[in-house]
Amino acid sequence: MKNIIIALLLLLSISSNAQQQLVINSSYLVSPDTVWVFTPNNGDLQNALPVVYLLHGWAGNYHYWDDIIDCQSYANKYNAIIVCPDGLYDSWYINSPANNENDWSTFFSWDLAPVIAENYNIQQDSIFVTGLSMGGHGALYLFETFTEYFRSAGSLSGLLDLTDWSEHYGISRILGLSDSENPKELLKDYFTGMKSPIAWCTSAGPAEILRALGFEVYFPENHGALLGASRTAEKYIPRAHQEGYDGEICSYLTADIGAWLMKETPL
Repeated sequence: MKNIIIALLLLLSISSNAQQQLVINSSYLVSPDTVWVFTPNNGDLQNALPVVYLLHGWAGNYHYWDDIIDCQSYANKYNAIIVCPDGLYDSWYINSPANNENDWSTFFSWDLAPVIAENYNIQQDSIFVTGLSMGGHGALYLFETFTEYFRSAGSLSGLLDLTDWSEHYGISRILGLSDSENPKELLKDYFTGMKSPIAWCTSAGPAEILRALGFEVYFPENHGALLGASRTAEKYIPRAHQEGYDGEICSYLTADIGAWLMKETPL
């Protein structure tokens, strides 16, 4: 951490101190970030709990989600920790290629995530992120950037490519397009570190076209057939069922998922 001063302010004492607001001063952001954390109000914090990061949309703030869904009730119901950070109006939760005072994803990895890990008993293998609109983009961006940290991510009406809407919602300022004479070079920083898009392809699919467009092409149906032919599918299908995948799903898919979960393949 780069000379970070963290002020933990207990502003609320509701439901047995189940809520805390943390104010984090970071050298990666232009202003302090307020984070609202909800924990189950049953008072039992001895056991490690899953964590859900909820990211608000454009022009929102850290209390947006609680205004519409009552985060405390969800923390109680699902026995989980809910973390609502502030996206600072229009940060888009990215590292701005034009402004080093808007490095939100670096703030997340160097400041926010460590603070949550240090102050709460969390399940390291059950950390999730989701968000709405700008937050939906941020959830996928953070998941792509820190894949090993999150178990999964969700996006509600989230933009996938900010350049498609660069004239709106402060995106041109965040990406530096309005001040840059060479925006294509500048945008390389925005895409750096993000993985290639993935295409699910069949044996008859246009794999060459997809690869030329920069996709990573996978053939799950073919791999499922290989698992069946090698008589290993029955080993992997139950593993997918244990993870919660329904028995009515096509067996080639559950075989693929089970093999991935077990990190095994006949290839």
